[in-house]
Parts: sequence; C-alpha cells; structure tokens
Amino acid sequence: MPANGRTLDGTVVSTKMQKTVVVSVEQSRRHPLYDKIVRTNKKYLAHDESEAVQEGDVVRIRESRPLSARKRWRVVEVLRRVND
Repeated sequence: MPANGRTLDGTVVSTKMQKTVVVSVEQSRRHPLYDKIVRTNKKYLAHDESEAVQEGDVVRIRESRPLSARKRWRVVEVLRRVND
C-alpha cells in the first residue's frame, strides 16, 4: 500500500458489514464570524481486510483508490482498543 494519501484518526461506530467498518472522525474549527469552536463529525466507510477491529476502537485510516461505491479509505492501524 502506498504511503501517500490523507490519514485521519477516528472511532469505529459500526462493524456490521463484511470487511467494512464505519469510522466517525471529529474535527474542530473556529467559526469565522462568532469566534466559537465548532465540532463536526463525519463518517467514513473504511476497508478492514482482517476484520480485527471492534466498535469503540480508535483507528487510523488512510485514503485509497475507490474500493466500492462509497468506500475510499483503508484501516491502517489500531491506535487504541476498546478493552484496554
């Protein structure tokens, strides 16, 4: 797998599909007019070949070629397990 492409860290919220997980990534930014920190969540479908991650795990995902109609990310590593 090439090392280029964006990487994001997020929490696994669903593992109900085969070899696919849903990862929720939270991003914070300052609102330009009201100068308040705004948090946004976005969900990404990511490929998990080994099906080793569980709901609640914190994972790092990397952008890749299109793998299906909505799946363009791969799970690179598990940063923190839910049981630890």
